[in-house]
Amino acid sequence: MVLGDSLVEVQAAPAGLDVEIRGVSLLDPEDPPTAQPGELVLVIGARGRAAFPALRAAGRDGAAAVVVKLDGPGQAAALSETAAEAGVALLSLRSEARWEQVNALARAALDDAPPGEPGMGTEEGDLFSLAQTTAILTSGIVSIEDTANRVLAYSRTTDSDEADDLRRRSILGWQGPEGYLAKLREWGVFQHLHSSDEVIGIDSHPELGIRRRLAVAIRSGDRQLGTIWVQEGSIPLSERSRQALLGAARVAALHLVRRRRELSDDVTLTRTLLAGLLDGSTGPQPLATHLGFDATRPAAVLGFSYGTTEASGTKEAYGTTEAYETPGGVAAPELTHSEVTNLVSVHIAARHRSALVTQVDPRIYVLLPQLPRGIDTDTLRGWTQEITDAARRHLGLPLRGSVGCLVPGLGEVPESRREADRILDAMVSAGVTVAVAALPDIQAEVLVSEILTLLSDRPEIRDPRLTALVSHDSRHQGRLAETLLTYLNSFGDIRAAAAQLHVHPNTLRYRLRRAEQLTGLDLSRPDQRLLAMLQLRLPPTG
Repeated sequence: MVLGDSLVEVQAAPAGLDVEIRGVSLLDPEDPPTAQPGELVLVIGARGRAAFPALRAAGRDGAAAVVVKLDGPGQAAALSETAAEAGVALLSLRSEARWEQVNALARAALDDAPPGEPGMGTEEGDLFSLAQTTAILTSGIVSIEDTANRVLAYSRTTDSDEADDLRRRSILGWQGPEGYLAKLREWGVFQHLHSSDEVIGIDSHPELGIRRRLAVAIRSGDRQLGTIWVQEGSIPLSERSRQALLGAARVAALHLVRRRRELSDDVTLTRTLLAGLLDGSTGPQPLATHLGFDATRPAAVLGFSYGTTEASGTKEAYGTTEAYETPGGVAAPELTHSEVTNLVSVHIAARHRSALVTQVDPRIYVLLPQLPRGIDTDTLRGWTQEITDAARRHLGLPLRGSVGCLVPGLGEVPESRREADRILDAMVSAGVTVAVAALPDIQAEVLVSEILTLLSDRPEIRDPRLTALVSHDSRHQGRLAETLLTYLNSFGDIRAAAAQLHVHPNTLRYRLRRAEQLTGLDLSRPDQRLLAMLQLRLPPTG
């Protein structure tokens, strides 16, 4: 849950923690105890046994959860028992926290949830998700505040001892305590944030209960919208914390502008125009005019995917939450596409201010408009490698990245997107082991993959003798097709092929003769050998 253990603690969850919350309501002691299905009910002013009617009513009406304050530890057991009987989740709010704070944070998280998706359930609000992603990339503890130092979102912490006194009091009080804010003003921190895009570091001050932290302004043009703070916890901040923080600030600016409803229609329009440009259904000028881009400057598209069966046009890798194994074989935490998109957005925004990121199931695409004219593919490959390395390091995710061709302007962006897709398709189908590639890196694999796709889609251009050989193996559990392909891949070297198949060379010779007898193939003819090498690479069902 986005509110985190800094504000609330789960006392009872009879339906588990994966409960969808659809709305927030305030229940005053003077009001009759009622609720709406899926609501988070904030019970104000009723503690101890006085909250029993609200719990029973919430369970009766199908509410998702009830939040109360406890007077003492002895109340938790009785309230938890009543909540369990009523079938509703019970959360206890820390005594220092303010009800208006919880109400505002919960409603903000619901407002930020993507349309059509549940709020505060499997998909958390955009700013909370961004705070969590930034915490992963920096190895720190993150909070996002507006210009009045009110906390808008923050990352979760597994160890409350890692958070210093400033963070705890900021979250519990909804904004930074005035004494601490005065010190930050005295040190010139706010002046720096008001006038600069650069990350500022604040040294630790044990006497004030402040650990080391970094801060960066969230800006829209010349206007400051807020600040991202990263506090160092029990481990040092990562080496690339400053770069990650710059990217996070640029992504946060989009969320805050949307939150203020100043450009909400523009955000939707940008996504629509970007999707149209990538697939070629919309020309370059609408997006260029909308965002003020120079359509005649170089551009490129980066593509990202994960999963083992993913290919363009399918939804096998992204439609649902999936778990992956880290290189050490340990199951990684479950990921959603929003977390991966956040990571890509933060990293690429730090490298290229004008970058646009969108998800087109099952892939994530980055449009890099207005690139410097001297930029080269090696630079883009390096940016892409940074992102895949970060995904593996921070998320345990084997992310693949492709670098589409550099094109002279936005009008040729669909060509770059197609090339990025061709590379990703080949990386999946050909089992390419590198995490990042441009077309020159795996051109042979790309072309062979596309030839195999053509053979798979066009049965009339396949050799029926080879199709019959594969069918014969399937019926008799034979290995003639495998033997023939291994022999051809070994350039006709009998001993090398036999060693690879772990059989005697005479066994391999017998299988080759048997394959020729069954099919009528003549392996002395180069054209037949070439066709066999290609067609026998098709999956058996092809």
